[in-house]
Amino acid sequence: MPTFFEIIEKEKIHFLHFPTAEVLIDKNEIYQRYIDLNRAQSLGNIDRTKIRIYFEDNQSMKMVETTVWAVTDESVILKQGARIPIHRIYKSA
Repeated sequence: MPTFFEIIEKEKIHFLHFPTAEVLIDKNEIYQRYIDLNRAQSLGNIDRTKIRIYFEDNQSMKMVETTVWAVTDESVILKQGARIPIHRIYKSA
């Protein structure tokens, strides 16, 4: 995974454009991402814990620190309805 991620405010995610390609290649990493995102959703709903999401739009790699409100089959939903497609997320921590 690349080491430099631009920090972005969650309010700016609405303005980003996301390609349809998956950013992860390894099936184990994809599975781990799924587990981590569901854990982040639980932490967000129970404790309002913020996590870091490392992702890539059509411009560059980015990182946002936020609370995850929901995880669907296709997206992570943040406060104010901001969405990040799961296939564009490297990891959450």
